This record gives sequence, structure tokens and C-alpha cells, in this order.
Amino acid sequence: MSESTARKILRFHEGELKPQSRPVVQEYPLRLRVNGSELATLVASPHRLNFLVAGFFRLQGFIDSLDDIQSLGICSDFGLAEVRIRGEVPERLVPTLTSGCGSGISFNIPATLKQGGAGVALFSTEAIFTLMKDLAARAENYREHGGIHSAAVGDGKELLLYAEDIGRHNTIDRLAGEALFRKVDLRGKLLVTSGRISTELVAKAARLGIAVIASRTSPTDRAIDLAEQAGITLIGYVRAEAMEIYSHPRQIAAPQPGRIRGITGVILAGGESRRMGSDKSLLPIRGARFIDHVYRRLSELFEEVIIVTNSPTLYDGIPCRKVPDLYHAQGSLAGIHSGICHARHERVFVVACDMPFVDPDVVRHICARADGADVVIPVGEQGCEPLHALYGKSCLPPMENALDAGQKRIVAFFPHVKVTEIGARELSALDPGELSFCNINTPQEYFRLRDGVRTDRLEIAMEREERTRREA
Repeated sequence: MSESTARKILRFHEGELKPQSRPVVQEYPLRLRVNGSELATLVASPHRLNFLVAGFFRLQGFIDSLDDIQSLGICSDFGLAEVRIRGEVPERLVPTLTSGCGSGISFNIPATLKQGGAGVALFSTEAIFTLMKDLAARAENYREHGGIHSAAVGDGKELLLYAEDIGRHNTIDRLAGEALFRKVDLRGKLLVTSGRISTELVAKAARLGIAVIASRTSPTDRAIDLAEQAGITLIGYVRAEAMEIYSHPRQIAAPQPGRIRGITGVILAGGESRRMGSDKSLLPIRGARFIDHVYRRLSELFEEVIIVTNSPTLYDGIPCRKVPDLYHAQGSLAGIHSGICHARHERVFVVACDMPFVDPDVVRHICARADGADVVIPVGEQGCEPLHALYGKSCLPPMENALDAGQKRIVAFFPHVKVTEIGARELSALDPGELSFCNINTPQEYFRLRDGVRTDRLEIAMEREERTRREA
């Protein structure tokens, strides 16, 4: 069933009336008949109505699991949901018209909620920003014609469930119903919504065991009171780099002090490792893999870290997003392109997975030169170091032109952007041996590093790593 219809309109713009065709959202009334008796009429969007109905019954307290539903049939032609549940629907139900779009209905809005277990840092601010960004990216109907609310549930690493509807409370019902069908446990999860946070929304979230609710707009005063009672963290006005926390702030892990703001750390882990003969990112050194060392350093420097890889399962133990190349088999340039596209921030610092001696002072110095530049790149004794450099989203158009033309060299697009170079003399005070740019390319280099037969560069690097570890 179509969720929108096109209507002819007159649009007034710049002093003129012009005829246009405008998609408008469809409003679909669905009568609920439960155990032979009419219960209510839901006004909703016409898709996936089984999730909506199951979630509605779950959040009204009529069912606890799918086993409580004996039958569920939906006739879209007549707008009727015929449902049989175990037990009987209570008599003398008193409905409440809620503040949801289209006057939502609820039979069980509690005056108080049971105190939950607040106090444990469950989600980072980065996880909240990322899930809200994912929600906006999924809201295709809203961009097309407006009037659609959306909501999503995540676990701090990825989006688990998504729903949209003309009614903001319907989106929560849909999530609850889909979670039943897909056997997703919602306890301790993060809920983000495009609409205002009301008492009914908090009550529904509490019934599901949601730990954190975040919205692009505001909560009501009663919603804040209920969230306090239930141990739910309530967050409003999640926009750009800001958010407002109204209850239980201890459940949000604050950004670590000293991190570089406004820049995403990107690890490239898609190389073919031809000279090594095996995946360099997985080589063990000092009790961990190369990529674990790189991630640890970048996570200390940046609030958001992304791994660009076409084999994400290799890095399941690393708690950050893994994203694929958007241009297949186009080398490191395609990896940088993907990192920029997926990053939440306007700039990214890129490092290869086989460069385990990332120096925080060098990274901070490169990032500090970002103003007015599209690319900030160190130039050492061996030339440019494009896999230890800063890139802005302004690089995307010329980068894509180069990729479309089959050019794989990273510097291919440099003539079309503003590049700031940092020379060896400028870096020497921070990194005398250029250890930041040291990578391992052959089995011989790896064995020398692993077995302690070190070159001067590696020896200095190992000593610096040991000193950093002792100071941490």
C-alpha cells in the first residue's frame, strides 16, 4: 500500500503562484477488534501494520509476548485488524487522548513509574549523535513530503530497529512490535525519536526497559518527572554538537578530556598486504594486533573512530563503526573517501592499520593546522605521508572525480584542493626519527620487530611506546 499520494497544489514563491504536484502523507484509520469486541481505531501510516498492532497491545499491557496473541489478521481493504489474545480485555477501560499527532490514545498512562537502576555510564555522547544521524538518514518520507515521525533503537554500536509513522507514539508501538517478532531485547537500549518526548512516550519506554531516550526537540515537564522516577536518562535538542540532558546524566559517558573535537579518526584496514603475504592489521605485537594498538591511540585522541574495511567481522572486538569502501578495488584513495563520507565530523584524520607508532603530539599538531585547508599532510624524508594526514569533506567532489577517472593515487586530486604541507623540520621537534610514519611492509621487518632485532627507528619507537605505557 502506498504511503503517500500526489496532490495538485498552487505554490506561492517569489511573488508568483505556480501549479505543482506535491506528495502528501497518507492517513490510514485501522479499527481494532479484539476477542470479538471493538476496542479502538488507530490512525497511522499504512505499512507493516502487524508490528503496529502487536506493539500497541504490548505497550498497553494486554500482552507480554507473541505467545499471548492467538491470531492476528489485518484486512487492508476494510481497515480492520481482527485479533484474538489470551484472556479477556479488561472492561470499563478509560482511554486517554494523548499529545501525539492525530490525538493518540492510551489506556494505561501511569501516574508514577518504578525507580530504575540509574548511575551506570551506558552510552557515550558519540553514540547518541551517531544514532540520531542514522535516524535522520533513514527518514526518507520526511524529506519527501514532511509530516512523518521516526524513531530508532540502538545498542551504542549500531541501529537495531527503525520505524516511521504519521503519529510519533505509533513509531514506539511499531518498534515494540517489531522487537517481539525479531526477538530483540530492548532492555538497556537507546531510543531516539524525531518528536517531542511526552509522558506516554516515557511510560512506553519504561515498559520496554529503555535506558536512554533522546530527541531532536524538547521533553514535557511531566515526562521529565516520570523519567526521573523510572531511572531513564532523558535528552533533548540533540543537534549538531549539542544536547541537553534532563535526567540521570550519570548514564551518559562524558567525552574524555583532551580529545580533539570536530575531527573523526579513520583507520584504513582494506589493504591487500601483498608484500607481507597476510593481513598486516592482524599481526600480533606486544599482546595485541597492530590494529588494536592503532585504535587504542586514536580512541584516546578522537571522540569518533571509524575503521574502513570490507571484512568487518575481523574486527568485531573493536568497539567502533566499521564501514566499507564505496568504490570497489580502488586502493587507499577509496578508503579515505569512504571514511570521509561516513564520518560525522567535517574533517577526518586518516592513519593506516600498519602504523602502530602513532604519536599523539604529531597528530595534534597536524589537526591544529586544519583552518583554511582541505588537506593537511606531513612531508618527511621519504616524501608525502598521505596515510597519516588530515582531510576535509570539501575533498569529496575532486576525490570522486579522480576515482571515477580510475586514478588510484591519493595525491591525484591534490591540484584541485588547498593543501597545507608540514615539513620535516617543523615535525622534528615532535618526532625526530619520523616514527609516526613507520610501518611494517615485509615479513622480515615484522620478524625483526617481533623478535627484538630492531632498526634504530623501531628501537626508538618501542622505547617510546614502553614509556607511554608506564605513564598511562
